[in-house]
Amino acid sequence: MSDYEEWNWDIGKKQVADLSGWQEQFPYIEELRVSSDGERVAAIVKNEDMEFTVCIQSEGEELETWETGYDKAWNLQFGPDDRLSALVSDTSEWKVCTDGETWENGYDFLWNMTFNTNGVIAVSAQKELLYSVLNNDVPWENEFSRLTGMVISPDGQKTAAVVESVPVLESEIFKFRTGCYSVAVNGETWERNFMNVWNPVFSGDSNHVAASVRTSYYDYYIAVDGKIWDTVFSSVWEPRFAPLTITKAETKVSSDANNFTNAHNYSVTAPVKKGGKWFLAKDGEIFWDRPYFQLWHHLYSPDGSTIAAIVSTEFGRWTIASDNTPWELTFSDYVSDPIFSPDGKRVACLFKENGKWGVAVDGKAWDCQFDMVWQPIFSNNGLQLAVKIKKDGNYYIAINGSILDGKYEDMANPLFSPDNSSMLIRGRQGDSYNREVISLKGRI
Repeated sequence: MSDYEEWNWDIGKKQVADLSGWQEQFPYIEELRVSSDGERVAAIVKNEDMEFTVCIQSEGEELETWETGYDKAWNLQFGPDDRLSALVSDTSEWKVCTDGETWENGYDFLWNMTFNTNGVIAVSAQKELLYSVLNNDVPWENEFSRLTGMVISPDGQKTAAVVESVPVLESEIFKFRTGCYSVAVNGETWERNFMNVWNPVFSGDSNHVAASVRTSYYDYYIAVDGKIWDTVFSSVWEPRFAPLTITKAETKVSSDANNFTNAHNYSVTAPVKKGGKWFLAKDGEIFWDRPYFQLWHHLYSPDGSTIAAIVSTEFGRWTIASDNTPWELTFSDYVSDPIFSPDGKRVACLFKENGKWGVAVDGKAWDCQFDMVWQPIFSNNGLQLAVKIKKDGNYYIAINGSILDGKYEDMANPLFSPDNSSMLIRGRQGDSYNREVISLKGRI
């Protein structure tokens, strides 16, 4: 997020936008978007000429709109650098528009607008039945008959996607078995083709790509830069590169699989299925040797020393395992959105039990449950955990299991201040979209 420490963290509430004026001026308003610092609110609207455009308002400022109107606009987003972007159609040609400036290259359709942490924009594109990727308005040199799963590298210089590397006609219903799919990086495909490819991911330094692949109906592997692991599995989930922040010289692989370390050797981990049960594998070898009914969505702590994953320890029961040690607490319906605290010492997740949503942290569930809940957010010191919740049709903030006063018709996820003493709340109350910084002293 842009200039996070430089934001206004003074305690207080202010109106950023008076939405009643928007409603008087525009006959159509889509969902509101708010900048990460809460200082600007935007939406896709129809102007008096019945064209789609974008309007923006800041505290104390007049409502502004982009100068150009479009046939259609969608997927409005504030990027990590707080520039505002949307996909727009101008005379049936789709382009990316950022802060009112439209890219030069137009296509029949664009989708999957993606940002790196610095705000570089990539988008999947289709024109005349051929598919490509644009990175900051620069298209790949090569085009493909099919493309999906586009991702952008951490440095923003590369994009990767699953592509149909050998064209398949609709009548060639069995040709895919010969291997017609691969991964393209900046438009250049891997040397090897596969029956299927899923979930390409970049390494932390942007130099390598891993993906889940299938070479036959029954043989699944993880491929890294086009080379498959030596071991075949009956199924695999999305791979992850070990973070390059890990500097210890040896990797420990043992029955308890604790303290995973890596010497910058681009190790890759992935959930794999073998003998009817799921395990976590590393570079083709079983790493977590405890079997699970299911294991997926694994993630690394910020320093890379710990791995957590969503697991099923018994049929129909879900929980979190950290370094191959599952929580004793399990849930019946669903577990999602696992997240580490910044210091890597705590893990939180969302769960659904008997139709109600809740939050669990360090193996213990909050007492309160909700109609809906969004991804938890830790404070920088890891001591506080906050979530946006929905209860009885309104939105609230809950911290460490306690619901704060103040309900909203709509709101963004909360954000902790750099010193953990306050919180930024961005939300709509009636016709007012407000930015409020609250003190956390004495609240939890």
